[in-house]
Amino acid sequence: MTVSLEVAEGVGTLRLDRPPMNALDVATQDRLKELAEEATRRADVRAVVIYGGEKVFAAGADIKEMQVMDHAAMVLRARALQDSFTAVARIPKPVVAAVTGYALGGGCELALCADYRIAADNAKLGQPEILLGLIPGAGGTQRLSRLIGPSKAKDLIFTGRQVRADEALALGLVDRVVPAAEVYEAAHAWAARLAQGPAIALRAAKEAIDTGLETDIDTGLAVERNWFAGLFATEDRERGMRSFVEEGPGKAKFV
Repeated sequence: MTVSLEVAEGVGTLRLDRPPMNALDVATQDRLKELAEEATRRADVRAVVIYGGEKVFAAGADIKEMQVMDHAAMVLRARALQDSFTAVARIPKPVVAAVTGYALGGGCELALCADYRIAADNAKLGQPEILLGLIPGAGGTQRLSRLIGPSKAKDLIFTGRQVRADEALALGLVDRVVPAAEVYEAAHAWAARLAQGPAIALRAAKEAIDTGLETDIDTGLAVERNWFAGLFATEDRERGMRSFVEEGPGKAKFV
């Protein structure tokens, strides 16, 4: 399989494995969607790491496969392409991308679907589709501009240039840079910490933030308000407040 889901201690690792560069062909896209939906359903998956291995995250789409597709074929495929990435973005649990080597085109778009991105110090990211006479088609024009702002996103998309890890960090394209040998360990630690947190509250926080970014502030505040009040019905809220009162902050053990 070109993508696998490995679960241990509450953390699910979505692992890309299509040597040599993890090119995201149609079969890989479909498998990614299938496993993202599985990670969403599974109660034993409380946080997710997206990982392409020690050498490369994903160097983009399978250009040879795309080259033979005409307009009609891509009209039929484009929605499925976006849906496979959206399935990752909508996993209602904390998701971190562990970025090694190249994360270009579809690889960069996949990293954008995570809530947090940890990159190797030798990573290179970018949206080079313009160099093929195209634009990003798996969410890049939308998620990149929301993450780093429209002018910076336009610079990367208009030029197709690659950015190294230090510039990606300065742009806000990644959130942390670590030595290459430590990327997965750092990402797994981030996920494992959140896997011990209150699952429903984490889901609420993610949905409120993501919905708020896509709508007006009054609608966003309504989503926040409804989730906030609703969480008062959960056992985790009872445990958290009781622990705070009796033991002090940060010591609660959640269900």
